[in-house]
Amino acid sequence: MVSLHREREQPLFSTKAHVFQIDPATKRNWIPASKHAATVSFFYDANRSVYRIISVGGTKAIINSTITPNMTFTKTSQKFGQWADSRANTVYGLGFSTEEQLQQFSEQFKELREAVRLAREKSQEKFELSNPGLNIAAPQVNELSEDRHSPPLLTVNGPVEDKLFRSKSADMELTAEKERIKKMLSEGSICEVNLEAELFTLQDSNAKLVAALHEANTSVEQWKKQLAEYQEETDRLRDQVG
Repeated sequence: MVSLHREREQPLFSTKAHVFQIDPATKRNWIPASKHAATVSFFYDANRSVYRIISVGGTKAIINSTITPNMTFTKTSQKFGQWADSRANTVYGLGFSTEEQLQQFSEQFKELREAVRLAREKSQEKFELSNPGLNIAAPQVNELSEDRHSPPLLTVNGPVEDKLFRSKSADMELTAEKERIKKMLSEGSICEVNLEAELFTLQDSNAKLVAALHEANTSVEQWKKQLAEYQEETDRLRDQVG
């Protein structure tokens, strides 16, 4: 079971949705993680500056996904969306009751992903400022950079570039994560099975409607019985009066 440290991890947004995970064997079928719609929440850990998506079913976590700048939530139908989590080595799917709920979740996802991206950039800038020697160029940079035919000047780390310095470890992590997601998605078309997920959601809604109709029919039968008793009593009193 996921341990949520209430003193440091704060809920930001919650909604109800049917939770699915991609079948690890086929990579093409959705497996329901809960029989009914579950609460899905975004949490923020201030100590670690981490955003997580959490959903608990019974005594276990059915979603425990840390948001990264490279994650993308994709709306594959009017009421269904999904995202890949390479760290958990799975793809999560959510089936909502309304389009509005799906839109709210999608907007929250994008907002927090952007917050994570900005936080990582600021952290990188601080790293560069605390290590100024990493980007020291040769004194001739300004003079020779005007000559388009001259070879690239070398700094401590290699050719002078217009982009910000990024550590090799960050590049390797980004590349590895992209490859894991690409492999995960290339093994099967996830979008093809969204109808199966929506069908599961509809079946749950239909079951609730059937129960409501059954209750209504029961009430109608009771009213009919009472009406028959009233009519019988009326006829009996009419006979007595006559």
